[in-house]
Amino acid sequence: MVVLFLANGFEEIEALATVDVLRRAGLSVCTVGVGGDFVTGSHGITVKTDLGESDLPPLQEVQAVVLPGGLPGTNNLAQSSIVTDYVCRAADSGILVAAICAAPSVLGELGLLVGKRATCYPGYESALRGAVCCDESVVTDDGVVTAKGAGVSIPFALAIVARLISPEKAQEIGDAMQCR
Repeated sequence: MVVLFLANGFEEIEALATVDVLRRAGLSVCTVGVGGDFVTGSHGITVKTDLGESDLPPLQEVQAVVLPGGLPGTNNLAQSSIVTDYVCRAADSGILVAAICAAPSVLGELGLLVGKRATCYPGYESALRGAVCCDESVVTDDGVVTAKGAGVSIPFALAIVARLISPEKAQEIGDAMQCR
C-alpha cells in the first residue's frame, strides 16, 4: 500500500495525478487527511480522503509514503507530528519516501536527505539539508524520490512505479498515457 498525505493547501495536480498513475499501475493507494477527512487543495478543490491521520495503516503494510507539495499544504504537513513521525519511521524501516515541489523540504528538515541527490521547487534548496541538490526534474536516490513541481507530476509518479514495481511497468503506464 502507498500512503499519500493530504493537508489543506496541497497541490491538486501533484497529489491526484500521483494517485491516478499509481492506481493505474495496480498499486493500492490510501489518501490520508491531515486535520480531517475533507481536505481542500491550494486551488479550491476539496477531496474526501480514504482515512484520517488517526487511522494510519501499520508500516508493515506500507510500500511507500508520498508527500505532495503546494502551499500552505507543505507547511501543514511539516507541522503535523503525526506526518513527520510516520515519515521518519517509514524511512528508518527502508520504506520508499517520495516528495514533490516544496514537500522535499519536509524531508530535508527531518534529516532524511543527508548525502542523497534530491530536487525541489526552485527556492526551497536551502531546506534540503545535507542533500546534493540537482537540477533534474525527478531524482531517485537510495529510497527517496523527489521532484520539482506540478509539471512533472506524472514522471514523479512513474518514478515511484519504477521503484515499487519495475521500470518496465512504469514505461508501460507512461506509454499508455502518451507520456514520452
